[in-house]
Amino acid sequence: MPVDQSLVGKTFPPSRPYSVSEDNIREFVAATGGTYAGGPAPATFPIVLAFDAMNAFLEAEAIDLFRIVHGAQDFAYERPVVPGDVLTATLTVATLRQIAGNDIIGTTSAITDESGALVCSTSATLVHRGADA
Repeated sequence: MPVDQSLVGKTFPPSRPYSVSEDNIREFVAATGGTYAGGPAPATFPIVLAFDAMNAFLEAEAIDLFRIVHGAQDFAYERPVVPGDVLTATLTVATLRQIAGNDIIGTTSAITDESGALVCSTSATLVHRGADA
């Protein structure tokens, strides 16, 4: 069943607050094959929050994660993510089109700090495979 076009422009509730620490940055960096010597988080670290927001969106709309193929991910920074930040992600469905029985879902997520200031924006392309795909 195709994803409903009325989702375009819909913004979902913010993710739960995420406290950034050197330990969870170190774990992220180790999982990606690197080493961490302190300082700001790597540029891809906000995927931790964006993925939480994406999963909440999929759950809210009863879209099966096993049918999702992650097509692209971009990050645009206002400032680096640093230990001590407490961040949330707010996902908006930006675009939606159907191609060959698949839904191509474009999302944006605003990553903000405790004061509400934008830290990073992310955009993702998700391919929701149709039942016959």
